Amino acid sequence: MRIFINILFVAFFLTGCSNKEEQLIKRADKIQTSILTVDTHCDTPMEFSDPGFDLGVKNDDGCVDFPKMIEGGLHAEFFAVFTGQGPRNDSTYNKVHQKALDIFDALLKNVEKNSKTAEIATTPDDAYRLMKEGKIAAFIGVENGYPIGKDLTRIKQYYDLGARYITLAHTKNNDICDSSTDPAGPENGGLSPFGKEVVQEMNRLGMMIDISHISDKSFYDVIKVTKAPVLASHSSCRALCGSPRNLTDDMLVALKENGGVIQICILGNYLKTPEPNPELDSKLKELHDRYGDYNALSDSMKKVVRKEYRDIQKSYEKPATVKDVVDHIDHVVQVIGSDYVGIGTDFDGGGGVEGCRTASEMKNITIELLRRGYSKSDITKIWGGNVMRVLRKVEGMAQNPVPTPS
Repeated sequence: MRIFINILFVAFFLTGCSNKEEQLIKRADKIQTSILTVDTHCDTPMEFSDPGFDLGVKNDDGCVDFPKMIEGGLHAEFFAVFTGQGPRNDSTYNKVHQKALDIFDALLKNVEKNSKTAEIATTPDDAYRLMKEGKIAAFIGVENGYPIGKDLTRIKQYYDLGARYITLAHTKNNDICDSSTDPAGPENGGLSPFGKEVVQEMNRLGMMIDISHISDKSFYDVIKVTKAPVLASHSSCRALCGSPRNLTDDMLVALKENGGVIQICILGNYLKTPEPNPELDSKLKELHDRYGDYNALSDSMKKVVRKEYRDIQKSYEKPATVKDVVDHIDHVVQVIGSDYVGIGTDFDGGGGVEGCRTASEMKNITIELLRRGYSKSDITKIWGGNVMRVLRKVEGMAQNPVPTPS
């Protein structure tokens, strides 16, 4: 009899757990479809080197396309116009600037090709309108200020093409500021004099200043110079993972005082300190030895390398999980509150965790937020409200607003 009662208890317990999980999923579905959901960083435009790549078609390898976004309940995406750091001279600046323009052109054409599904967005009003119309909002960000070279007029050129943020640097120092990860160490001592002009011009136009990838000193210099809130489009918390790409608690406090927002990056190495993994290290070294400097490769070879890198990740990496992502959200909320955090996946640039490998699985983050007791109000802010607040403030503070692209 006692055994029978125990079996009934276990069955009742498991049924209760199952019902609770089903309720969470249903609630997440309802929330995900009723609020604006925004991812502030993906590197999917790197795939445009393949003329056959179509955002309107579900692609087997990549993380982001319109069908995956629809499946995952993701309403808005910031597509990155990315250029890797290289030589710094006038001739190269012109070439890299042209490459950036080519990426803009490919992105705009890809969205236009899928005009029944998506449109280019440049304002919060665009994003909310498109959501109501059942369309995806395709925002644009420029990752790495490198193609600006030393020509401030290029900033307005990118703005006129639809860009609404510029990540000031990438993995190495440039003429704007120091990177957080340049092996050579700091060069400018933070933000350069030219970098200060870049910040001021972005303030004037109404572009968000993206402080992901830049050094700590560069971050604090930007905070001193900018008149508008800043964005960390894809960064996480150094208190939980020691990567220099992440923000310290003091930086989070400065970000709050500035009125900005940190968008948690879901790339594993920025979420938790990697455990020793000699097999992974060996495979990545083999990849590097085989192809050399990624930025020096042709577009077609870069595509090959990205595919091999993703395959190595899947086979050898000990992945972070959705729980790790929400741990970082929790940390920001505990340190500075729920008004200053969002999500910037870095999909197709290395981002992706167990339970959220592609845009089709974004709902799993909402489920975990609900599991931890977050209200719909907080989830609304985290998923898009906070970054739209920053964008609205930045555009409202523009001294000489210019027309958005037609």
